[in-house]
Amino acid sequence: MNPNNSLKITSIELFKLNIPFKFPFKISLGISYEANNILVRINTDKDIYGLGEACSSSRITGDTQSTSFEAGKHIAKAIKGKDPLAIEARMRDINQAIKRNTQIKSAYNLALYDIIGKYTELPLYKVLGGEKRDIFTDYSIGIQENLEVAIKKVKEVMDMGFSTIKLKVGLDKDLDIGLIKRIREEISKTISIRIDANQGWDFSTAVQVLKAMEPYNLEYAEQPLPFWDYENMARLRKTGLAPICADESVFDHHDAFKLASMGACDYLNIKLGKSGGISTALKINAIALSCGIKCMIGCFGESRLGLTAGAHLVSACPNIVFVDLDAALMLAEDPVIGGIRYDVKSNGKIIIPDTPGHGADIKEDILEELESFII
Repeated sequence: MNPNNSLKITSIELFKLNIPFKFPFKISLGISYEANNILVRINTDKDIYGLGEACSSSRITGDTQSTSFEAGKHIAKAIKGKDPLAIEARMRDINQAIKRNTQIKSAYNLALYDIIGKYTELPLYKVLGGEKRDIFTDYSIGIQENLEVAIKKVKEVMDMGFSTIKLKVGLDKDLDIGLIKRIREEISKTISIRIDANQGWDFSTAVQVLKAMEPYNLEYAEQPLPFWDYENMARLRKTGLAPICADESVFDHHDAFKLASMGACDYLNIKLGKSGGISTALKINAIALSCGIKCMIGCFGESRLGLTAGAHLVSACPNIVFVDLDAALMLAEDPVIGGIRYDVKSNGKIIIPDTPGHGADIKEDILEELESFII
């Protein structure tokens, strides 16, 4: 396409997308039964459109589907008629129009990057200056009702072909410790185990649990303490009981800088829905890279659309070494055309498309059935 041709945003469509989970997913903060998402479609005057996805996560980001939908209307007014290729300028418009609301901002950001990829006829990982590389996701296992059910679930995931599991913990320390012990003694001494307490412990409990788990070779412990407790995160890291990964404590590059400066974590968990999209995610990764900290990428309840954008970011950023992009495997329905594919038998390998933009779309007949808004 002629680079001298400019684009203009002609209309913006918002859709409410609700997808049940195959099974209730429980973490220390609560239980989820379905993904309540928002789709953003930005249309332009050159027959190019971009798609993005937001996932409500009120317990972590404070966004609900309803608040994201209303915020999305407000944002649409701020950018309609403007150039979608000037992505930093558009993100300034978006951030000036409304504070916080990171989930819907992420959806807009992904849609803008999708447009840039389609305009330049490049896959998103190349737009971001990267190249395709092999990436592998873990599989997250929610908190189960008892130890035997948890052990059964771990065996099922291993039988699927995954070589890395992430166990949700933080409600019952005896169950948590017993689960790790039995996995190592009865199931596998080599499978990679990550745990995520989702802020479920205080400092003394975290020390007690991680000390009991120390012999079992955890890859890392994610967000063991409340999101605001940077000082105790740093104290916990200094114990050396397990590498510490910050999740709910890091929304943007300012948080990343503070965590790194305090020595509060070994890894940073980037989630597009927390950061407000790829633009800020790149800044978080740059802070981490400059401080010698590796990153992971996580997800909420996105379909393969949102997860595809995340996979492109991972492929473009070698400093993102841990991948948790498994949400689509837990959804009862798949509304997406194109996008990433999973080769779970190959240790959870994710295959990224080479189509322009992020390469994921939504089936048109599904869009026609959704509650929507257009401006």
